[in-house]
Amino acid sequence: MGIFSFIKNAGAKVFGIGKTEAEEAAEALEAKKKAEATAAAHMMQTVKDLQLEVENLDIHVEGDTARIRGAAYDQATKEKVVLVVGNSNGIATVNDQMTVENVEPEAQFHTVVSGDTLGKIAKKFYGNAMKYPVIFEANKPMLKDSDLIYPGQVLRIPHMED
Repeated sequence: MGIFSFIKNAGAKVFGIGKTEAEEAAEALEAKKKAEATAAAHMMQTVKDLQLEVENLDIHVEGDTARIRGAAYDQATKEKVVLVVGNSNGIATVNDQMTVENVEPEAQFHTVVSGDTLGKIAKKFYGNAMKYPVIFEANKPMLKDSDLIYPGQVLRIPHMED
């Protein structure tokens, strides 16, 4: 008995069994691209399921970044699509390249923190906690219940007319 030394990863090269590091790297890259394409397809399906109409919608995911292209009817639809994509697991950045047919004032965005409620957020942005339904409506259909928001979630805060 004793200790034997071998050339690491030589087996695939010498005996034709297993995979080389380059083959494993290529397979990992292919798996990553497939996962990104699947994530993009799920996001597109979610946008469709939420009945957010965007002409020629294209979502491309690369790493933790998603790029969105297409033409939305209005600013609210565009912003909701950005939120659907940005609030998806694994996405840290959204590169919004969409256009808008009917230009409107842009909404602000708020990242929910622990202890936030729609009322507290309405008080912060509008000076009146009772305006929380405005925020709830602006985030439908992504929000189903005004009490179900979570830390890290990003919400649309629409511009209010004075």
